[in-house]
Amino acid sequence: MEKLPAPQPATPSRAQRRRVRTHRWRRDASELAAVFLAVALADLVANVVVHGHDGPVLLVASAFALGGTALFHAWWAHRHPHHPPGPEPTAPPGPAEVTGPLYDYQETALWRVRTTVADSPGSLARICTAFAEQQINIVSLQAHPLATGTVDEFLIRTPLVLTRAELARTVAAAGGLDIWTDPADAHDLVDEPTHVLALATRTALDAAELPVALRRLFGRCTIRQYPGGAARAGAAVDGHVMRLPVPSGDLIELTRPHLPFTPTEFARAQALVELDTLLGPRVPKTEARLSRAAGADLTVRRADATDKDAALAMHRRCSPDALRKRYHGPVGDADRHLDHLLDPRHGQTLAVEAPDGRLVALAHLMWDDDSAEVALLVEDDWQRRGLGFDLLRRMAALALEAGVPSVYAVTHASNTGLIATMRRLDAPLDYQVEDGTLVITAHLTEAASFPQLANPWGRGTLSD
Repeated sequence: MEKLPAPQPATPSRAQRRRVRTHRWRRDASELAAVFLAVALADLVANVVVHGHDGPVLLVASAFALGGTALFHAWWAHRHPHHPPGPEPTAPPGPAEVTGPLYDYQETALWRVRTTVADSPGSLARICTAFAEQQINIVSLQAHPLATGTVDEFLIRTPLVLTRAELARTVAAAGGLDIWTDPADAHDLVDEPTHVLALATRTALDAAELPVALRRLFGRCTIRQYPGGAARAGAAVDGHVMRLPVPSGDLIELTRPHLPFTPTEFARAQALVELDTLLGPRVPKTEARLSRAAGADLTVRRADATDKDAALAMHRRCSPDALRKRYHGPVGDADRHLDHLLDPRHGQTLAVEAPDGRLVALAHLMWDDDSAEVALLVEDDWQRRGLGFDLLRRMAALALEAGVPSVYAVTHASNTGLIATMRRLDAPLDYQVEDGTLVITAHLTEAASFPQLANPWGRGTLSD
């Protein structure tokens, strides 16, 4: 090993001071001798120029000699440029070489990617490196810890030419397992904490939002509510099935065949259910006016369990034919459906209230998987005035507001009034008939009147 020189003392020794004084004396003597020599040469030149016969010629010759020397030096420097010692300079380096395909980033696509990786150092880095090699930008990342690994969920922006299969192969080559990909859109750019807080706020304001919040939280999934199911099964997550007891004793079961649930998602769902339990049944106080050409205006508002007596009174004023078309069964069984329909946790119910406080119409929007069922009951004396269509339009707007793209109605094939009302939505309709039962599905996002469905609480007009 090379030895470093010993550090010098901070204070110079006597010998060092002596050497410094000797060096200064020699330097001063040399400078003084140079001054004497310069004066002597100057005096000699002056005598030659002033007193000599060739003094002017000598000055002119000296001037030409100096000028020629300057010109020769300039020419020589131009022909033989000088460089500092060292290696020859090279051209500046160009941009770093990029390996792999180059894509046009003017055209991109958003994707959600979920994959399971080993819970070991470097597993996530390999996925990120594989994305970088394909010029894929990671917008956000969530990690869901498992007992035997980690589920990483990415929101990524990819070149448009990159296909789903190529994306899956990229993740697999980096060590990802159980790969799931799904196209995303601008709504997915909201970060997850903000998204969950927004869903919690909607759930806090309206008990009917709990199923909608769960669907928006977990994507495409089937949601079923089983009466009394909580006593038979507790809260649990089992692969593709999640079970959540609710305060009423019912059990909410979520099924997602294409993607298993994680413990992190189960904890989020439990938090929403606990919030719903803490706040209890609640319905926002929202209403709208329905103008009439003759008579006082009607009021459209949300209904809840406190409206049961008024709803029973309306049933008694309805004809058996109207009840049969609405409830598809014996007229005497109509009353027992109200407890379920007026519970905000199963959906939203709109009631039309006359100036004297009587209910003259009920409309129900009930969540069902990715769709929702709509049902209408209008008292006989108020039919054929546009009341049914006004309620259907408002329910379609509520469905769109909840992120539900289509609604369906179940009725008898002979119910021409409901069929005509559904057609007025100007939306593509699907018809299915089985054993005299007609199911009409309206695709709301493709409706020609889509802009008119934006506000469920706008003022309406009836024809008397």
